[in-house]
Amino acid sequence: MLLAAVFADNFVGRQILAVMIEPIKAEFGVGDTALGLISGLAFAVVYAVLGLPAGRLVDRLPRTRVLAVACLLWALATMACGLAGSFLVLALARMLVAVSESPTTSASLSLIADLYPPQRRSFAISCFTAAPTFSSIIGLSIGAWVVEQYGWRTGFIALGLPALVFAAILALLVREPPRGRWDLAPHPAPAARLGLGAEARQLWAFVPYRQLILAGGLTTLGSYAVAMWNTSFLVRSHGLSLQEAGMLAGVVCGTCAGVGGLFSGWLSDRLARRGAHWQLSLPIFGHLAAMSALATYLLWPSDLLMHLGALPVPVAMLWCALYSFFAVWWVAPSYNLVTQLVASQRRGTAMALQTIVSTLLGVGVGPLLTGVLSDLLQPWYGQQSLRYALLLVSLPVLGAVLLLLRTSLYDRRHRHLQALPAE
Repeated sequence: MLLAAVFADNFVGRQILAVMIEPIKAEFGVGDTALGLISGLAFAVVYAVLGLPAGRLVDRLPRTRVLAVACLLWALATMACGLAGSFLVLALARMLVAVSESPTTSASLSLIADLYPPQRRSFAISCFTAAPTFSSIIGLSIGAWVVEQYGWRTGFIALGLPALVFAAILALLVREPPRGRWDLAPHPAPAARLGLGAEARQLWAFVPYRQLILAGGLTTLGSYAVAMWNTSFLVRSHGLSLQEAGMLAGVVCGTCAGVGGLFSGWLSDRLARRGAHWQLSLPIFGHLAAMSALATYLLWPSDLLMHLGALPVPVAMLWCALYSFFAVWWVAPSYNLVTQLVASQRRGTAMALQTIVSTLLGVGVGPLLTGVLSDLLQPWYGQQSLRYALLLVSLPVLGAVLLLLRTSLYDRRHRHLQALPAE
């Protein structure tokens, strides 16, 4: 629960930028490309540089202590965002947030792998990853209200306060579990500790691992773009106010993604007992279903479904709900498979490399590329340019499907070869 709460607070820090785009744009007088930079690339570049060293720290030091320090630094950096006096200072503050957040995911998933056996791990991981999706309800709906009533600066400062409490709990009350306690078969330990670059190259050379993390990166390229720009899309293409769009995006996307993540984790654990291929088949099905729903959502006209009190609900939100439910089906089974592919002494580095690729492509490239495409398409489509930019940025998920299919074929071929009698 504590790991999920820490991750949720971090994720709200990313999500709340979605309801800050319009007021920050107005205050600093910048375009969509600049907002794509501040919401993505400024964070992702620093995260990519520090991700592997952070993963190495996770493999070498007590993970609970690493998380405690990270939470403290994250709280201070997030509150500094609210004090930024210029666009440049805000970008620098976002980079400091990335510095503090770099060990969080790798340390948390390494701990989960030692807290739960493989046959229960997908659901445990889904509980961890579903917390941020549920937290988008806070980040987008409540966050939109805070930003509209008190300003975007107050939102950043309020976000940093819970992380101070999490840092104290992790430092004083949480014990470190033994590493590798649930490994069913011992992985061969390296004869000597490799350098950071050599260890990363060795992990990258392992074909199933490389294809898994590339598939995750291509998926997050589109999903982060949609998460970051969805509120602005509803404002521009469906005529909603900032508060209405933030509330709809937060409640609908957060609830459906959270339920979808928990369901896929539970389903993955059950189906994997019948056949290991389900850890790859389930994400493939989720990607195809999510892409179909997303294309329909983005292209649907601005028809009104109903009013919930004073809140107008477009018909398109039905497809948005369906997209959100299926878009997270890859997370728990893929992360579980990664923890099974590598030794416990390397899980921090392996998960860090996974997160670096996803962060660079998702947080870094996705929102920025969307902003660039939106600006480029504006002469032809005007205010509707964001609609088509999001559709184009979401297409790489089809590449993720191909990579997962290749991983599945690689796994089946090697299982077959292992089953052949020696001559």
